[in-house]
Amino acid sequence: MSIKDRPGLTEAMQVPPRDAAESAPAHGAVMTPTAARLIAVLRIATGLTFLWAFLDKTFGWGYATTSAQAWINGGSPTRGFLSGVDVGPMASTLRSWAGDAWADWLFMAGLLGIGVAVTVGIGLRLSAITGTVMMLLMWAAEWPLDRFTEAGEPSRSTNPIIDYHLLYALVLIVLAAVYAGNTWGAGRQWATVARHNRWLL
Repeated sequence: MSIKDRPGLTEAMQVPPRDAAESAPAHGAVMTPTAARLIAVLRIATGLTFLWAFLDKTFGWGYATTSAQAWINGGSPTRGFLSGVDVGPMASTLRSWAGDAWADWLFMAGLLGIGVAVTVGIGLRLSAITGTVMMLLMWAAEWPLDRFTEAGEPSRSTNPIIDYHLLYALVLIVLAAVYAGNTWGAGRQWATVARHNRWLL
């Protein structure tokens, strides 16, 4: 049976919220209509977070990036962050990438691609992979395992294991795993387009 031949998923086919707790052990997972909508809100908020970062760095709206530092005004989206890396085993490598055109373009393409895909609800698997790689590199740049920088100053790490970069990566993985684009997104339509290339889902 192809995706086109399958009946559309309706709310009536989902587990009612009142039965979710009792039925969960029987099938191992529950996605009630309420849960699907909450996951959709999480997906949209996550996508807009990536899009905001892209737009602020591109146009310099004065939050993380001033107008003078905007990418369209000749600023570098990676120079400020990477040039200040002073902790962890990758510090010198990451500092050497600061301001390189390839790093700027790759970083900005990642922010835009992940932001659009996650907000719209398409390509969530690819977004989870690329977003996780981006978040792990940013985690390595902050290296929360160390309490002190190369200069002996406090690193301002608040948690040596789990920080917001890893949480973003986990969120992207979960969104892909639960097909979060199917609710309030273009996930179902995208699945029809990408049915022969499941890695694009």
